[in-house]
Amino acid sequence: MTALPNDAWTTPQPLDNAKTLPALLYTSAEVHAEEQRRVFARSWQCVAHVQQLAAVGDHVVAEVAGVPLVLVRGEDGELRALHNVCRHRAGPLASCDGRAARALHCQYHGWTYTLSGQLRSAPEMREAADFNISEIRLPQARLEVWRGLVFVAIEQPPPLAEVLEGMDERLGTIDFSAYAHHQRISYSIAANWKTYVDNFLEGYHLPHIHPGLNKLLDYRSYQTETATWHSLQSSPLDRTTNFYGSGEALYYFIFPNTMLNILPGRLQTNRVVPISADHCRVDFDFYYPPCEDSDELERRARDLAFSDEVQVEDIAICERVQRGLASGSYEAGRVSPKRERGVHHFHELIRRVWR
Repeated sequence: MTALPNDAWTTPQPLDNAKTLPALLYTSAEVHAEEQRRVFARSWQCVAHVQQLAAVGDHVVAEVAGVPLVLVRGEDGELRALHNVCRHRAGPLASCDGRAARALHCQYHGWTYTLSGQLRSAPEMREAADFNISEIRLPQARLEVWRGLVFVAIEQPPPLAEVLEGMDERLGTIDFSAYAHHQRISYSIAANWKTYVDNFLEGYHLPHIHPGLNKLLDYRSYQTETATWHSLQSSPLDRTTNFYGSGEALYYFIFPNTMLNILPGRLQTNRVVPISADHCRVDFDFYYPPCEDSDELERRARDLAFSDEVQVEDIAICERVQRGLASGSYEAGRVSPKRERGVHHFHELIRRVWR
């Protein structure tokens, strides 16, 4: 593995004297591969909403730490996160999200599994000695539902209740489970996944990168709070001329790569998917309460357009930062205690998984 500067970088650093992570953590292919095991296989990943899996046979495909998954509602009403890998020769079962499937069929050789993952039929296997269909099942990942959001994990992560501790009290009666999935928009970004997360975790860049968003939020009142496994950035929406109305903007980050962007009448989830050391994908899912009001539908169209505007701005700066990280000119920089508390919190969690 590419040598990191030395083990000293993993030592906890107090906020008022902290430096950022070493640049090599953002550019090394070996670090990227190791993160699949250290970070992503051992963490909760937000991959769907219960409304996408409401009826028997409804299913959603995902991938976590390199493991293909299919989330499916079984005939017994249970939600399961099954490995989307046939037990015969690793063929794929489901290739896209869908509704009302009656079984899971391998697209390679036609082996068929029940919605609970039990092998039901295997064509032309009668001559195989000691082959017992009843003994073959698809492995399962861990799955939990919180406020309508479906989280999965490959290995043993911290309890989800511990990861989300304090969020229920802060959100109060906001009920995401009643929201409907409106649209997914994915962006391919020529930057390390941590470069994108760092950018999300601070409002320091708002006046310089996001003129539209900076008008929406109150930069002077922008706050960052941290918990063990998540952080919250918040700002009042006190400008009545904005199309979201009054209230506040809540930007939650759940380690390692999930964002919940909450505005009045809207939930947007972001999942940052690592592709390579210098490439990631961000899946944006938009959720709104059921509504047919024309004015509200117009507001949602404006929300999508505004979100895309902000995202294009973020992509441009993240890709330029990635080039700077890879240039050899930069090793690590100082953290702003006032404006980069969330970045420091994230970096301390990364240091923790490498110790």
